[in-house]
Order: sequence, then structure tokens, then C-alpha cells
Amino acid sequence: MNNMKDLKLKEKYNKEVVVKMKEKFGYKNDLAVPKLEKVVINLGVGRMSQQQNFSDKILPELIKELASITGQKPKNAPAKKSIAGFKIRQGQIVGLVMTLRGGRMYDFMDKLIKIVFPRVRDFRGVDLKNVDKNGILSVGFKEHVVFPEVSSETSKYDFGLEVTVVPSFKNREQAMELYRLLGMPFKK
Repeated sequence: MNNMKDLKLKEKYNKEVVVKMKEKFGYKNDLAVPKLEKVVINLGVGRMSQQQNFSDKILPELIKELASITGQKPKNAPAKKSIAGFKIRQGQIVGLVMTLRGGRMYDFMDKLIKIVFPRVRDFRGVDLKNVDKNGILSVGFKEHVVFPEVSSETSKYDFGLEVTVVPSFKNREQAMELYRLLGMPFKK
């Protein structure tokens, strides 16, 4: 494993990113260097929840596919209150949410950067506007079939999902540098 490109993301962070961030921003201690805190994946079920057999057939299929993408079972997100205009009742499932931390987070980010982004149709890079002033990166996917665990032939339902990456600090400039050093493909 002499080639640094073969390193997993966690190893790359520990061996390369920490050193470069300490150089650039003048951190004295390795533990003071910013790192990724968590990755949150959201899936809104939207109009699918209005279908007749949603909780019996559609929801278990969505949970299974989302769990295969991340390696972790998602949590149901029920509506907090009823909204008649949207035909939503209190307690009705309106989405699925999961939070990845630690090893699963780094494995997911590694897969996202090296496998998923190259598979996205007409991908030109992640827009810099997707990083807010606190350094939080949000990326949306229109199709879930860009993930290698999901086969477009066997998948019964099409859905999009949102991935939100939260760093351990609230500074856009340092977050951008961290994402670049980790290999995030930003637009030029």
C-alpha cells in the first residue's frame, strides 16, 4: 500500500490531512484539527406515502434499499402535525433518516467520493454553494441507483436522497480545505 490513493479515507485523514491542516492553519495538536463529525442521509417519501399499500409494501422496500446503501437501518420520520393542504396526518411517515458516525461514516464518504460521484450522470463537480457558512456540505441525488449496492433492474421504486456532511467546527474556509484534502470533487 505504498500508493496514497489506495488508502481508505480514515487512514488518509490521519496520515495526510491532519499534517496539511496543521501546516496551513497552525494547529499545535492533532486533536485540534477539524474532522468530520457525522453524515446525515434523508429520504422524503412524499407522494409515495399517499399510495394504497405504502406501509405494507413500499416502505419496507425503501428501508431495505436505504439500509443496503449505508449499512445501517434508517429511522422513520413521522409528521409532527397534520397539514390538510398536503394531505398529511400527524404521525404519518413522511421520511426516513439516518446518521452515520465513526467507521461507517468514513466508509460511506469514501464510497461517495470514489464510486458514487463518478457514476452520476453529467457530473461536473460539487457546487461550492452547497457548503454553507458553517461548513456543512449538502448534496442531493435525484436517483438512488447511482449507489453500487442498488441495481436499477431489481429496484421497484425510484427515489432521491440528500446527504449532509457535518464537520466538527463551524468555519467555511477550513471546511472547504478539509473537503478538498479528503478528495471531494468540487467544481473548478
